[in-house]
Amino acid sequence: MGKLKNWPWLHPCVSDVGVCSECLQRTPVQKGHDRCSQALLQIGINMMALPGGRHLDSIPLPGQRLHLMQVDSVQRWMEDLKLMTECECMCVLQAKPISLEEDAQSDLILAGGPGPGDPLQLLLKRGWVISTELRRIGQKLAQDRWARVHSMSVRLTCHARSMVSEYSAVSRSSSQEMGQLEKLLMEKCSELSAVTERCLQVENEHVLKSMKACVSETLSTLGRHFGQLLELALTREVQALVRKINASDNIYTTESTTGNLFSLTQEGAPLCRIIAKEGGVVALFKVCRQDSFRCLYPQALRTLASICCVEEGVHQLEKVDGVLCLADILTDDSHPEATRAEAAAVVAQVTSPHLPFTQHLGSFLESMEEIVTALIKLCQEASSGEVFLLASAALANITFFDTMACEMLLQLNAIRVLLEACSDKQRVDTPYTRDQIVTILANMSVLEQCASDIIQENGVQLIMGMLSEKPRSGTPAEVAACERVQQKAAVTLARLSRDPEVAREAVRLSCMSRLIELCRSPSERNSSDAVLVACLAALRRLAGVCPEGLQDSDFQQLVQPRLVDSFLLCSNMEESFV
Repeated sequence: MGKLKNWPWLHPCVSDVGVCSECLQRTPVQKGHDRCSQALLQIGINMMALPGGRHLDSIPLPGQRLHLMQVDSVQRWMEDLKLMTECECMCVLQAKPISLEEDAQSDLILAGGPGPGDPLQLLLKRGWVISTELRRIGQKLAQDRWARVHSMSVRLTCHARSMVSEYSAVSRSSSQEMGQLEKLLMEKCSELSAVTERCLQVENEHVLKSMKACVSETLSTLGRHFGQLLELALTREVQALVRKINASDNIYTTESTTGNLFSLTQEGAPLCRIIAKEGGVVALFKVCRQDSFRCLYPQALRTLASICCVEEGVHQLEKVDGVLCLADILTDDSHPEATRAEAAAVVAQVTSPHLPFTQHLGSFLESMEEIVTALIKLCQEASSGEVFLLASAALANITFFDTMACEMLLQLNAIRVLLEACSDKQRVDTPYTRDQIVTILANMSVLEQCASDIIQENGVQLIMGMLSEKPRSGTPAEVAACERVQQKAAVTLARLSRDPEVAREAVRLSCMSRLIELCRSPSERNSSDAVLVACLAALRRLAGVCPEGLQDSDFQQLVQPRLVDSFLLCSNMEESFV
């Protein structure tokens, strides 16, 4: 099933029309396959067209009428067709040929529909298809491919009508607002099909240009109506899920409903906003405060972490004293490690430095000491790399959140805990985890007392090793993580080298040679400018303490000039393969 990743509310898009699985797997017409039989019957009616768009049944014939239209079953089918048209039937009715265009292979096939009585999956699947089709119509319109625009507009109308009729059949209730939006959507779909059909008959470029603007405006309005309708429908379904969680005292019902909410959070930030606005955060914290639902805490906390990627989620968390609840879970050793790890994930999310609205989380300061202490303990006792990653990520974000956290970490011997973990491959086995560790060290290195702890725990050697961080898989995410590790390791070294003892230890471990290599060899730093700047700064700090460790050429090019001049020299340097 398609997913609404990063939901394009006002920039929707679709797929090609799917084909009835029954029709593909059998002969086109079989006895008992009423839908195909009736469809071919209607083809016969449509084929009786005369020039000028007239049909045989529109010609007044004295004493004669088409007895076919008097058959009850056909009349009933024709009446139902307005509301129950399916894309599969429309494909047969209009005898659409399979496209031979070069982009036909990329057309989406709607294979089967969502399960009966499942309005959420229906909305997500149909919504994804329609939003995809709208985007692709816009692309074809920009290329002036009018035949393609028209065929896709007809297909879009089929999908929209199917979504409206299917959702009406399974939805719990209807509203006036929903009915108005459905009517507006279908009117705009019909308008789009009509105007694109007229464009096929126009050859004058100036006329086409003016009509193109009209089509573009219609497409934009249609997308807006579709987004409003889909948002309203999804809001109603989310409200039903939240009511179900609040009213349920059954563990299986709550588990199933919470799982449905979590699935929705994976569809993108817009759905997370809807869930937060409709009380999803409140309902999930209600679950996390009931002892009878202790086994559901990990699932509820995982859902909360996803919702809190949006501002509305964090605000709701603060309103219900969510930070206090998280602190209680983290500090309660009776909870399994998995539960405390998920609580750490929520803390990491709500303290993320990449989200500006989390900096105003005033209630966090009240529980910060308890949370930091519990996270250090979780790092120390972590049984897997995933648990350590979640706990260390929360600590790393907290060091950005408030400077007092660094002093707390220093008092809790966090440096020893983190450096010891680096030698444990079961806990620290990826550059993502090392990224969190070196972030904490970099932020703590602003404290003067940090240098002595680093030397005592052989931390300079570990930082030296981080300067040589290399990706194992070569994926973009891992390469970026390795760049961050190298950059932050150089920053940490530069800050710690204020202490002469640390600087001499770094020189003894040949850190200067590695820094020079990173500056002069773009491949060693993956051509990262951020790593280059950090390495130049660290090299200059070390050279100030031990200038004898540099050759004259390195000093003249990397230390003596202005930082910007050395940066330009190294960033434009090409590697020699001699």
